[in-house]
Amino acid sequence: ACWCQTNDKEKTKAIATAEARISDLTTKIEDYTASSAQLNTEIKNLEKEVAENQASLDQATALRQKELAEFNAEEKESLEAISALKAAITVLSKHNSPSSLLQLDQRSVASIKSASKKVLSAEQQRSVLAYLKAPSGGFMDAAPTFKQSYAPQ
Repeated sequence: ACWCQTNDKEKTKAIATAEARISDLTTKIEDYTASSAQLNTEIKNLEKEVAENQASLDQATALRQKELAEFNAEEKESLEAISALKAAITVLSKHNSPSSLLQLDQRSVASIKSASKKVLSAEQQRSVLAYLKAPSGGFMDAAPTFKQSYAPQ
């Protein structure tokens, strides 16, 4: 066999193999380029979603912190009100017997009324005043109000 023929067959075969490989690699490059573009789009969408979620989280965190601050302030105010009322009861009980607490004079009622405005809600203030103005039988002996008169059947 001639070197030219053997060499020519090997070279032709190598060229055909290389061209097939080039075609295969070109197809893979196109596939990977399309896949890369798709993944880049997904990455951008996910980054946008993460940013939106972070903004929502930040907003919710700020709201919770504001609510916590409001709660702490309200709790502090309520605790101060309870302390003030306990102190008032202590002072009143030192100067009056327990039964005379029900027979307060107008000045004492006005004093309690002004002190309660700072710490009690309007409904709570009405309850305290109703108790203080009740006849000597006491608040508990009074006829029930509409809300109190419910009886299960």
